[in-house]
Amino acid sequence: MNLTTSKSTHAVPIILLTAKQFPAWLKSQDAASKHWLTVNNFEAKAGSFCLLPDKNGKLAKVICGVDEQLNLWSIAHLATTLPAQHYFIVPSSFGLTKGSRAAGDPAIKSKDDGLHTQLALGWVLATYQFTRYKKSKKQFATLIAPKGCDVDYVQAMAASICWARDLINTPANDMHPKALAEEAVAFAQKHKAKVTVIKGEELLKQNYPMIYAVGKAAAIPPHLVDITFPRKGAPKITLVGKGVCFDSGGLDIKTAAGMKMMKKDMGGAACVLALARAIVETKLPVQLRVLLPIVENAIAGNAMRPLDIMLTRKGITVEIGNTDAEGRLILCDALTEADEEKPDLLIDCATLTGAARVALGTEIPAFFTNDDALAHELYKCAKTESDPLWRLPLWKNYRSQLDTHNADLSNDPDSSYGGAITAALYLQEFVTKTPSWLHIDMMAWNPTSKPGRPQGGEAMAIRALYALIKEKYN
Repeated sequence: MNLTTSKSTHAVPIILLTAKQFPAWLKSQDAASKHWLTVNNFEAKAGSFCLLPDKNGKLAKVICGVDEQLNLWSIAHLATTLPAQHYFIVPSSFGLTKGSRAAGDPAIKSKDDGLHTQLALGWVLATYQFTRYKKSKKQFATLIAPKGCDVDYVQAMAASICWARDLINTPANDMHPKALAEEAVAFAQKHKAKVTVIKGEELLKQNYPMIYAVGKAAAIPPHLVDITFPRKGAPKITLVGKGVCFDSGGLDIKTAAGMKMMKKDMGGAACVLALARAIVETKLPVQLRVLLPIVENAIAGNAMRPLDIMLTRKGITVEIGNTDAEGRLILCDALTEADEEKPDLLIDCATLTGAARVALGTEIPAFFTNDDALAHELYKCAKTESDPLWRLPLWKNYRSQLDTHNADLSNDPDSSYGGAITAALYLQEFVTKTPSWLHIDMMAWNPTSKPGRPQGGEAMAIRALYALIKEKYN
């Protein structure tokens, strides 16, 4: 991890300046610095930086342009572009004092209002590399943790996010249902949690018929992993993650292009595991449960067929309108199990619909909830954590689109409109007892690289969800 608490006499200072501040700051510098910055046409535009040498030609300081409102990613680009040595942020840099515009949100509660912590986390996340199959010798810059930085949180959250990225980036030949279940079990055992695994035909015996139906055609059987971190008297938080390790579409087979990135269809499970790890490693005072339905949606003679009718764990019958709408099928059994306990908060994460990506693009997960106050709290946390989400409605008028002549529900309405909403309405049928429920429909993938967010698997929404849980229950 490219963050250290050790001081170094050779560490290089980083000075953060806005474009408005830069002219006044420049006037106070020596003639050599003024000349160097002028000939390099440096104006402190956000995202730009300039390396200032000393009289011997060695790196003396880094001047970095930033927006007036700093956030998680403001200096993330420096971690991968500066020479690989130690750096520290000059305490008097713009925005790093308590009461700055960026630090004023009361949702952050730490020694520095969270800004130092945010900058450090962005720095560390920028240095992520997926090296399971292709080793890298690239070395990155190391940041000395700023004063007031919550180093324990940064380490726990960064490790959790990088774990999720690794899980999503690993191809399905190695991240199949058994492998993903083993990752979850190893995590549970490391932290001395209670864990049970139900797989194959045992899912039918224990009444998880939809998880079995979706995964039965694959060579590796479907799994349900159930992890509990008991804490007597603490609020109950249950996390459910969609774990489709590869989605061919089933008999309603996807195109080659549509299938290409379907190793990421277990991104919801990966994000739930990452969130659980961050909660456990920072010791948030909650009673946590994690449910992961894990399958591969494959094609074989025993695969589910269009217009098959199946009985769910809840006793609701579902007609299969499309075998490629499999995520909601495995989630409905897991949500039914979670809902029976009536947790204080139930969250499910899933790479569920292309419709959510059409509506909001790849960077903004959609969320749905039956709790307006919870939605407001999540918005606040998402803004504070630079982890965007956007609410879509559980629009009751669309519920009739799930009706079918031969069963209680269809998993895929005939209408091509409002697909993310009708998918959420389908899931809502299985959450009838829990007062606060959040459904997150996410991409879990960065199509292109941005500072701190390399191309590939991404743990979306977990920083905002972590902040939400911490605010409500800490």
